[in-house]
Amino acid sequence: MTNITSRTRSCKARWRSAKCDRIRDLRKLFVAHQQGNEDKYADTLGTFPEYGLGFDYVAPGTFRDQPEGHWRYQISWGGPSDEFRFYAGGCGHFEPHRISYVFLDWFDGYERSLVGSDLGLLRDVWRYFDDTGSTSAEFRRSCREVRP
Repeated sequence: MTNITSRTRSCKARWRSAKCDRIRDLRKLFVAHQQGNEDKYADTLGTFPEYGLGFDYVAPGTFRDQPEGHWRYQISWGGPSDEFRFYAGGCGHFEPHRISYVFLDWFDGYERSLVGSDLGLLRDVWRYFDDTGSTSAEFRRSCREVRP
């Protein structure tokens, strides 16, 4: 069955609702993870380490009109799909200067920078990825893939 609402409303029009849903779930899972209470939402949402599809680095120029590289925390894939993007300098300096939420659905998409407590949460999530070595490992993997 086709979802008429998603076909008639733009990603920009649906962005806020989708972002708020993701932030709410991510906040619950991340706080439970930090408190060592992983099982709190396991039956409904899973656990923080299980949440999302992946974390990787997207090198500059991977997509048309993409001059800046970013780390992608992909939450879902398909139509619609969504992800958080962390824009940070390369060459070993991996502190984000911008973090955004992106909502995509079949030939449409909308990206907007996070602010306030949403930004604070994703900065904490970034630190988690950085502390585990994921940011540097994904950056190095990406660099190896583009070299001959």
